[in-house]
Amino acid sequence: MYEQNLHHIVEDHIKPKVLSRMNRLKKWKYGYDKDHDIIVVSKTGQVGEIYSIQNLLIALPLAEDVYKCSKKVTEQRWNVLDYPAELKRINTVYEWNQKPIAFKEKHYDYINKEFVRREEGYWYYNKGVPTYITGSHYMYLQWTKIDVGHADFRESNRLFYIFWEACKADNRCYGMCYLKNRRSGFSFMASSDTVNQATISRDARFGILSKSGADAKKMFTDKVVPISLNYPFFFKPIQDGMERPKTELSYKVPSKRLTRNSIKETSEDLQAGLDTTIDWKNTGDNSYDGEKLKLLVHDESGKWERPDNILNNWRVTKTTLRLGRRIVGKCMMGSTSNALDKGGENFKKLYESSDVNKRNRNGQTSSGLYSMFVPMEWNYEGYIDSYGLPVFDTPKKPIKGIDGEDIDIGVISHWENEVDGLKDDQDSLNEYYRQFPRTEKHAFRDEAKESLFNLTKIYEQIDYNEDLRNTNVVTQGNFQWEGGIKDTRVMFMPNKNGRFFVSWVPPFGLQNRYNIKNNIKYPGNEHCGAFGCDSYDISGTVDGKGSKGALHGLTKFSMEDVPPNLFFLEYISRPQTADIFFEDVLMALIFYGMPILAENNKPRLLYYMKRRGYRGYSMNRPDKVMHKLSVTEREIGGIPNSSEDIKQAHAAAIEDYIENHVGLGQDGYGNTYFQRTLEDWAKFNINNRTKHDASISSGLAIMACNKHRYTPVAKRVISQVSLGFRKYNNTGENSKII
Repeated sequence: MYEQNLHHIVEDHIKPKVLSRMNRLKKWKYGYDKDHDIIVVSKTGQVGEIYSIQNLLIALPLAEDVYKCSKKVTEQRWNVLDYPAELKRINTVYEWNQKPIAFKEKHYDYINKEFVRREEGYWYYNKGVPTYITGSHYMYLQWTKIDVGHADFRESNRLFYIFWEACKADNRCYGMCYLKNRRSGFSFMASSDTVNQATISRDARFGILSKSGADAKKMFTDKVVPISLNYPFFFKPIQDGMERPKTELSYKVPSKRLTRNSIKETSEDLQAGLDTTIDWKNTGDNSYDGEKLKLLVHDESGKWERPDNILNNWRVTKTTLRLGRRIVGKCMMGSTSNALDKGGENFKKLYESSDVNKRNRNGQTSSGLYSMFVPMEWNYEGYIDSYGLPVFDTPKKPIKGIDGEDIDIGVISHWENEVDGLKDDQDSLNEYYRQFPRTEKHAFRDEAKESLFNLTKIYEQIDYNEDLRNTNVVTQGNFQWEGGIKDTRVMFMPNKNGRFFVSWVPPFGLQNRYNIKNNIKYPGNEHCGAFGCDSYDISGTVDGKGSKGALHGLTKFSMEDVPPNLFFLEYISRPQTADIFFEDVLMALIFYGMPILAENNKPRLLYYMKRRGYRGYSMNRPDKVMHKLSVTEREIGGIPNSSEDIKQAHAAAIEDYIENHVGLGQDGYGNTYFQRTLEDWAKFNINNRTKHDASISSGLAIMACNKHRYTPVAKRVISQVSLGFRKYNNTGENSKII
């Protein structure tokens, strides 16, 4: 059964007494509430449930006046509300003003209710559950014309709009970065909210960008303009220029929105004007540079290809949304991702820098945006039931879909069937993952053609591991000295914030095992496995972005109770000081009783080990005999990374391991459970190894476990040796010495 949810309700986040008092006095203000660390999207002064979406706490309005379309629970669902036929025939506010007073009085309440719903949102029963949709979502469902008529209600879109409302309400936020699946409806939703905001904004500008100027123009002419034209007269300002403009939609002819009071005014009273425009720009780094925008729609931002760069553009357009420190506009950005070298890499960086859990001292993310990801199973056409809810698992009986067709298979089974059919075509499979991702990793799946290693096997293993995400295959934790006394026994302590990821712990009898030779400690389990390490020497760097220290442990075949060829430990971290990293490494070696092969071009770790009395745990480079080692190599051990031969041997070691122990084989899937390492292998570039700490470390572990392969073979020299025997000529009567 599918368990993942896009949101959860946070209970008791606000003290009940405080909540009750604030609701009674209607004191809750729309926007970010610093005291309670919530974003209030309610405009009624009251709040009800608090949603956590992508770790953003959002306070919804209190449920009041919930519409019930039927007393039968099974018949309660979203339906477009009736629009009085008499009002349908009115196209402009000027036509309305010509109507008799009795006619107007008849429809005042209806029009006023629509304005309230537009502003405050709408409550209705969906299959017996009180369901809230924001005002923007209501405008999308009730009043937006899309290519198939009215938009369908989907639960995923409801949560999208709530998240978007939170982005608009939060004065720390520049907008959203939405990672989506194909045909999720984002372009229509973005177009809908553009028109919705533009028709109630004065002296404002709204902009549209896409992966190309032609795409931006198409969004404008095929979506924005028709939505505006099909608005009811009481929401539609009089526009300037052509009815169907190609470049700019201008609400410059004087108009203002109608309310119960203002609707009684004459046409002469409606001369305040909006002076608001919607337009589009050609794609480029400097699009909208120098402008001031109320809303910027970034469509297909994950598909900007060279020379266009979404990162460069965002650095420029971000300034169009603020005045000084004050944010005055928002960006609605959404896209699937291209392959990494076709614009996907830049979008990935932008998305990752929009994580709401990573904020600076101003309370903002690095990009200023808030990232949101919706897995494909929540928004896949053909697998949404009549209530707008996804059909995750295959039902016992067919379920009526929102399109009227029967759904007899779950969306997850459908997706898995598609994936199975593409297993032999890795590039097609990766493209399918990017278009219909179930995880963020799927969304940024790269193409296979330029990888040094077998990407098919790597991704097979990654996908297999994803299916194991709810099992206890990997434990996170730290090592520590027993009783806090160094150089005694080491213990492993599980900790969800720990720096180590461990998939196997040796039996008690193998833990902390060592041998002593000539008063030097040596690891007692060298026959069971070894470690590889990519170290660093400097605690801090100028930019604070130094490479991380990496440590990997790998087993080999032995007669002990040890699983063979298993990467059992992964450490990829950069603690506050280098000494913490060195001590972490040392404790891991002692606990497992295994040696380490580390790079000696960054020698501080190896000197640290020698100084502490653990030189015996540092392996010598396996490709040289003892008398061929340099003075430094004999002193501290290790292996350099500068030699081209070493680089090639290192890459070959990883390649061989992947072919034999990763992905689907004759005996099932491999047991490499560390996703970060697998992803690093997938991106490994032998000509630029500095970015691949995990690959360097894991490759050295493989070389350490197979050191016999690199032992130099002594050349056989054949030379003639005199044995001291004389030769004689025995012809004739007497032998003669030759």
